[in-house]
Amino acid sequence: MVPLRPTLQLLPLIGWKEDVGLPQLGVDQLIAKIDTGARTAALHAENISIVGRRVGFTLEIAGKRRNCLAQLAELKRVKSSNGHSELRPLIETVVQIGMHRFSIIISLTDRKDMGLPMLLGREALKGRFIINPAKRFMLRSRKAAS
Repeated sequence: MVPLRPTLQLLPLIGWKEDVGLPQLGVDQLIAKIDTGARTAALHAENISIVGRRVGFTLEIAGKRRNCLAQLAELKRVKSSNGHSELRPLIETVVQIGMHRFSIIISLTDRKDMGLPMLLGREALKGRFIINPAKRFMLRSRKAAS
C-alpha cells in the first residue's frame, strides 16, 4: 500500500461546479466549471478590444453587464474543445473560490453556447484543490446554498 502524500490531506475538496469571484474585475460571484481536461481557464467575454497592452471587454453576469479593462498578459493561440483554434487575449487576475484567493491567467472568449461563463482548467487548480467530480458547490456557504 502506497502512503498518501501529506499535502493531499491538506488540500480543500471542490466539486465539478463551484462559485467563483473575480474581485479585480468587480465580479462577486459566478458559476465556474472545474475541468481538469482543460489546461487553461477561460471566461466568457463580449466586445473584446485590444489597445496597446490593455484589453477592454464586457462581462454579463446574472443579467447585468459590466465593462472591464485589464492588462494584456499575452495573445495566445488556443484550441477549443471543438477543435477550432483561435487567437485569444490572456489576462492575469485574482480568483476567489471559497476562502481561497490566488492569481491565475484567463483567456477571454465567447462561451455563450457553453452553459457556464467560466471554465477553470488544471493550471489554475493544480496543487490547490482536490476535485470530486460527483459533487458540486462544495465550498458554498450554507446561507448561499439555501
